Amino acid sequence: MTTELFCGGRIYSPMASDATAMAVTDGVVSWIGEDRTGRALHPGVPMTDLAGSFVAPAFVDTHVHVTDLGLSLIGLDLSHCRSLDDCMRALAEYAAKTSDALVWGHGWDESEWIEHRSPTTSDLDAAAPGRPVYLTRVDAHSAAVSTPLRAAAPGIDTASGFSPQSPLTADAHHLARLTARTMLTTDTRTRARRAALDHAAAQGIVSVHECGGPIVSGVDDFRELMATTHGVEVRGYWGELVDTAEQARQVLADTGAHGLAGDIFVDGSLGSRTAWLSSPYADDPGTGVSYLDVDAITAHISACTAAGIQAGFHVIGDAAVTATVTAFASVVDEVGTPAVAARGHRLEHLSMVTPEQSDLLASWGVIASVQPLFDALWGGSDGLYAARLGAERGAALHPFARLASAGVALAFGSDAPVTRLDPWATARAAVNHHTPGSAVSPRAAFSAATRGAWRAGGVRDGVAGTLVPGAPASFAVWDVDELVVRAPKDSVQRWSTDPRAGVSPLPSLDASAESPRCSMTVHRGKVIHEQ
Repeated sequence: MTTELFCGGRIYSPMASDATAMAVTDGVVSWIGEDRTGRALHPGVPMTDLAGSFVAPAFVDTHVHVTDLGLSLIGLDLSHCRSLDDCMRALAEYAAKTSDALVWGHGWDESEWIEHRSPTTSDLDAAAPGRPVYLTRVDAHSAAVSTPLRAAAPGIDTASGFSPQSPLTADAHHLARLTARTMLTTDTRTRARRAALDHAAAQGIVSVHECGGPIVSGVDDFRELMATTHGVEVRGYWGELVDTAEQARQVLADTGAHGLAGDIFVDGSLGSRTAWLSSPYADDPGTGVSYLDVDAITAHISACTAAGIQAGFHVIGDAAVTATVTAFASVVDEVGTPAVAARGHRLEHLSMVTPEQSDLLASWGVIASVQPLFDALWGGSDGLYAARLGAERGAALHPFARLASAGVALAFGSDAPVTRLDPWATARAAVNHHTPGSAVSPRAAFSAATRGAWRAGGVRDGVAGTLVPGAPASFAVWDVDELVVRAPKDSVQRWSTDPRAGVSPLPSLDASAESPRCSMTVHRGKVIHEQ
């Protein structure tokens, strides 16, 4: 056996709020306690001086698009553009310095621009003449596409969501995306994946859940990712519908996926007005897009439950949530609650969910894989949600506290590159929700990004995501100037950081706080990032 002692830190452990040392033996936490005792109990073992750093369970991100994230890191990131002119200037500059067959960019958001309009086909053609260009909106459910790329996608002009000038949505967008992916080289995909996983490790993340699928990533990219060797663990969800248990098992065998969940789209997004609503948008007469009906959703849940496979869907609009809850109810009536709950099925985003639906989902053991940064970016009385839905409907989105109080297990992710890979920012967003009564406590937020996220990935050993003897030694070391030990009476920090509760203090999760810097990430005893 090989043991290493980590000394002189401030360790976040339910065992002791004043723990300063931790022993790791063969990739597992073997002891937690006071520094002096640790040295006495483990003489002669290698020691790492933590120099007062904060040590906590490493994060897991439950919704990531690894290659897409990497492409934004090594390529054209449009998230910082503040106007259409900025966006087209960035495109022109990037196109001029690359000879790649495709210009792939991500992150534009016209709702924040002074022009308040999306890029057109003509805009792209002028900025990058003769080049195939694919620029996804920040929500990744619509894309501005140049003329050469449109011409390379047969049938795109007759598909739903087509427009000759405006960004493509629905099936037209899916065709454009698939065509664009064929223009990416194997080397580009490999570099993108490596950049994304390295970036995750640098953020204190030891595992990500890839949400791929036929229209999201393509099977070649997904298989390459599942075969990638990296310190960050990847759990793969493949977004393809099945209707029999035999088919479900075969799809898993063909793709290397761990579950048939993630981005199986029941609907689209609010930003692109493709989320499926029961009543029209406030700023548009439509009600969004329905990709699946109740029968198809029911068949998939039934098949996966019978096969012992985790299932799940992308659901945002209230009509999409209703259709999915109706489907779950049908399967529960057919096979019983225990059979459904045993699978740990999950729903991504789950944005517009009622209290009654929350209670039902909790009773069926359905996990909510949610993205708190959505509210931070687009919530509030003057945010995108209010513009798309009106103030009343917009304020009801992402009711984290209601879900948690109903007993729905929460797991936090980023949907990167839709939002940034920053787990502390994710936790802050959950604690500082725009809508009063929808926020969760700091301790609950941290748990949803660690223990809850492991559970969402099928790990139910009771110790993953904690630092206790017997738990995997998966942790991150953070440079934190001050931990919040005693907070003001009216602070959101008070419940989880009061030392009288015997709970270790956390870094500040106040809205104005900055994320601490990760100096080391360790997964199962192996260092996968060191600053």
